[in-house]
Amino acid sequence: MGTTVITNVRVLEGSRLSEPTTVVFAGGRISSAAAPGDAVRVDAGGGTLLPGFIDAHVHVERPDQLDDAATWGVTTLCDMGSREPGVLASLRGRPGGPTLLSAGYPASAPGAPAVARMGFPAESTVAGPDDAVRFVAERQAAGADYLKILVEDGRIPGSKPLDPQTVAALATAARDAGLTTIAHVVSADTLRTALRAQVDVITHTALDDDPGEDVEQLVRRRPVVLVPTLTMMQGVVTRVGGRFALRVIGLLLPRTRLRYANAEATVRVFLRAGSTVLAGTDANDDPTTPYQPEHGRSLHEELERLVRAGLPPADALRSATCDAARVFGLSDRGTITPGLRADAVLVDGDPTTDISSTRNIVGVWIGGERYR
Repeated sequence: MGTTVITNVRVLEGSRLSEPTTVVFAGGRISSAAAPGDAVRVDAGGGTLLPGFIDAHVHVERPDQLDDAATWGVTTLCDMGSREPGVLASLRGRPGGPTLLSAGYPASAPGAPAVARMGFPAESTVAGPDDAVRFVAERQAAGADYLKILVEDGRIPGSKPLDPQTVAALATAARDAGLTTIAHVVSADTLRTALRAQVDVITHTALDDDPGEDVEQLVRRRPVVLVPTLTMMQGVVTRVGGRFALRVIGLLLPRTRLRYANAEATVRVFLRAGSTVLAGTDANDDPTTPYQPEHGRSLHEELERLVRAGLPPADALRSATCDAARVFGLSDRGTITPGLRADAVLVDGDPTTDISSTRNIVGVWIGGERYR
């Protein structure tokens, strides 16, 4: 593993960029040592070196999805539910590729769409509160990095939700086992259920309603991380909410209308309450899902949507770097700091003033090696 020297480059320091400096990668890490004469040298031309991006919500099934992610600077991916744990295990630790974390099977109710329609096995279901410890133990034994709980809304046709007591029991069992809990929500009501169960992370947002003051108070009592997946939320509104039948029903039952504005309102509620917001896309290629964001490319759309929802550009950058690393316990990455893993993205421009410049990728490094 060689040494790389990147000169004339700016790095993110708090909410602004540093003056042009030099960054050295050696032994797969960011180094403070002097570089040898035979080091590979890259003149950044005043560009910006960012930590490798972390997508906090994806679904990975194939090597090419990891390749797509890495091409766009996503060097760590958090898979949020896989039907094929053997396939996912084969993709983890792939030499020279992105880091892949996993939830394994997500928790759902017997007969829920995850099993009936999406192909998850019966063992991924939880029969009730007394079954929570068994489920958590099995996920932990299978090597899950965190626990995913599907909190569904019984008003949606065909859904079979876990009851609130079971959601709470899963959150408690996971906490006792040292696992972070991620709750998938689909509405304002399921958002409240997840918050009352004291999960650690909420993924997705309310689309059916603008979360009220009661939701903000719940978040203030116990700050919860939000991964809003705004790119996916827009896709759901367009693909599902735009269907003729739902538009007609929405005229009669206003709470069935899906509005992207409610997704942005959810983000603002969590920001006002002092919560951390992370960038996650729900990137997938699954035809059984309402929408399929592209791996890698969609992360940049997500950053732009987070800024439009109220995050300053520097905070949006942190949502996909140091904040995500902290939430998922990845202490070896997330900033351009000597000693940390050399996962990095060189972009042309200043993303602290124009977030869209994250798309102007000049180079990507994973473990100090340039990704080609």
